[in-house]
Amino acid sequence: MNDPQGTVVAIVRDSRGITAIVDVEADSVCARCASGRGCGAGLFAGRAGRRRLDVAVAEGMELREGDVVDIQLAPRNVLVAALIVYGLPLTGAAAGAALAFVFSLGDAGAAAMALAGLAAGTLLGRRRLRGDSCLERFTPTVSRRVAPGI
Repeated sequence: MNDPQGTVVAIVRDSRGITAIVDVEADSVCARCASGRGCGAGLFAGRAGRRRLDVAVAEGMELREGDVVDIQLAPRNVLVAALIVYGLPLTGAAAGAALAFVFSLGDAGAAAMALAGLAAGTLLGRRRLRGDSCLERFTPTVSRRVAPGI
């Protein structure tokens, strides 16, 4: 996946710093999305093609509405986020099924325990991602202004 470009829709200044609201054309960023074989994240966004993101702006960077900007998220952070979102629920499901095997709960018990583990992993992941340090770490940033607004 390439670093996306987007258009600044609004600038928000608050106690946490400066945030740009940026519209990004998702299909142009990800070859898998463009070919219809994406990860499925677009199903939850509700809008095909275009995404609106809250993007952190470095102190001292001057942006205006209409500016075209490059957005980035450190590759290591993408991997960690994927492990939280996908890894915790899958680990929970596997652990639940393993416990059902250890306690000889049968097929129905294994299915129920796997679903319970999946739910527990999902809740843990959601809780982890809602923390302030996680929000800061996984927030994309504006890396540079490509073109001024019209």
